[in-house]
Amino acid sequence: MCGVFGIIGEYSPQKAREALKTLAHRGRDHCGIVEKEGLFLAHQRLSITDTHERSHQPMQHKQLLLSFNGEIYNHSQLRTELENYPWQTHSDAEVILAAYEKWGIDCIHRFEGMFAFALVDGEKLYLVRDRFGKKPMFYHHGSQSFVFGSEIKAIKPFLASVSMNEDAMRSYLSFLAPTPPHTFYQGIEKLGSGECLCFEKGSITKHAYYNVLDTASSTITSYSEACEVIEQALQRSIEMRLESTQPTAALLSGGIDSALICAIAARQGRKLPTFTLGYDEYSGYDERANARQSAKELGLEHTEVVISQRDFIDSLDAVLDHMDEPLNDPAAVPLYLLFKAIVKEGHKVVLSGEGSDELFLGYRQYFEYLDIEKAASLHHKNWLKKYFHSNFSMNREWEWYKRVFDETLLFRTSGEKFTDLQQNLLLRRNVRDNESLRFLQEYRTVFEKSTHSHPAQWYSTIDLKLFIGEHFLTKLDRVSMAHTIEARTPFLDHRLAQNVFSISPQLRIGEGGTKYLLKQVGQKYLSNTVLNRKKKGFANPYMEWLIASGKIDLITEVNTKIGLFQPDEVEKYLKLARRGKFKQHVWGLYVLSHWINRELL
Repeated sequence: MCGVFGIIGEYSPQKAREALKTLAHRGRDHCGIVEKEGLFLAHQRLSITDTHERSHQPMQHKQLLLSFNGEIYNHSQLRTELENYPWQTHSDAEVILAAYEKWGIDCIHRFEGMFAFALVDGEKLYLVRDRFGKKPMFYHHGSQSFVFGSEIKAIKPFLASVSMNEDAMRSYLSFLAPTPPHTFYQGIEKLGSGECLCFEKGSITKHAYYNVLDTASSTITSYSEACEVIEQALQRSIEMRLESTQPTAALLSGGIDSALICAIAARQGRKLPTFTLGYDEYSGYDERANARQSAKELGLEHTEVVISQRDFIDSLDAVLDHMDEPLNDPAAVPLYLLFKAIVKEGHKVVLSGEGSDELFLGYRQYFEYLDIEKAASLHHKNWLKKYFHSNFSMNREWEWYKRVFDETLLFRTSGEKFTDLQQNLLLRRNVRDNESLRFLQEYRTVFEKSTHSHPAQWYSTIDLKLFIGEHFLTKLDRVSMAHTIEARTPFLDHRLAQNVFSISPQLRIGEGGTKYLLKQVGQKYLSNTVLNRKKKGFANPYMEWLIASGKIDLITEVNTKIGLFQPDEVEKYLKLARRGKFKQHVWGLYVLSHWINRELL
């Protein structure tokens, strides 16, 4: 992809250029800069579409200036609707300029793809983030200037000082990543998925231009129609994302998502080379055998990348630095090493399977939640309510039942980690039960006003917004761009998502197993062996390696200096992690401690 950076207002050219250098990894093919009084607009380019120098950015047309990160997959089709435009390139960036000139900022509704861009029109600056948040956009509104960019590291030099945003920390503990608009840096905010910002004459206005809930609910009630629309939309999505003159590969796990992408691509005449991960001495986390079998069935050239504890530990600091701020995803380090191996093989584009679980109910806990929701209808539940209030447990199931009996929101994303009650015990401050719901209230209100009401539709909605948009896609963007690789996600096609949301929830749930409809579609492309494998996820021995390396001690060391957490509670979590429990909780504490140590101590 690319790196976007700019300043509106007063700036030092030297300081601006130094900040821009921090984004060089996002696009090493060209660095373009436009400098004017009151305007600095720059672009680090990774050349994918129209690699000629004529398509370098920032791109200008009349009074319009554009710095664009991403891909507009339907740019060729849009050109036919913009035939009177004086085309100078074959790039999708120029299509954005032409579309804006004809339709104004409403042109964003016509774009299919992944994108974040800055468009300057006279005294107006527009910042836009794509529908599901595949590409990032951050900004800082200072007293003398408005600074924006693809990563926080480019904006941080413009802060008077670094201080931690309490809301970012709290939402991170709750949901694995800060919720929009928060970042860990007080004074730096981020656009949410499907948001557009306008900066004009010193004022900011924002609006949400897209929500998948705008799709009418349950317009598809036929099993055969549901399978047909899913298959057609997925075929179309993959075909669009295969359009590239650059070497393209795919990630391949042992599961259905990546295998189905590769199978459909093969039917379309593109047998993609595939890559998977394995771990030294930890076969329990390894999916190499399953991935190898899938690749063999599909006739694909397959590469296995094996990493060791030393590889993991040696790369840990670099990965956390690339993230800029805490993100509780221990898979970031192995994925970073996988992309490092992929780029060495000469690939610039990679297809990945994010979004399938959230759209097709691929997590086992979705069905656990659906079952527990039924407890809310019990007529005689007061004694159960009193029992749960009197007998605290750290286990998540206790929290789930307590919420049902309290008649409060049960599901709060698949990424929920530290509950409010756990935070109350952990933090040296009072945290009220259900306090973290304030980070979800905006999304819940939109859901309740929509035509969707089934709990499963809520699960998908909030997971697409936060678990995908702020957690998985943040990880994917940073670790792929660290190696200047473009990652494409066919399941996160908005037309496919809208088709899924139009299907009756009962059809999506099917017989009560994960990915019911997707597996029916997959029968045309994959063997039963692949379709019926038990889901493993992107597991890895991160906690074993963190403990063995001694790096886990950083949690205690940092807490001794700042006193953020109750020492006894921290020790309890550390003991549990050594027994293989609450591992991601502890990883979250380690990542947070790493950031505090780097930025505040």
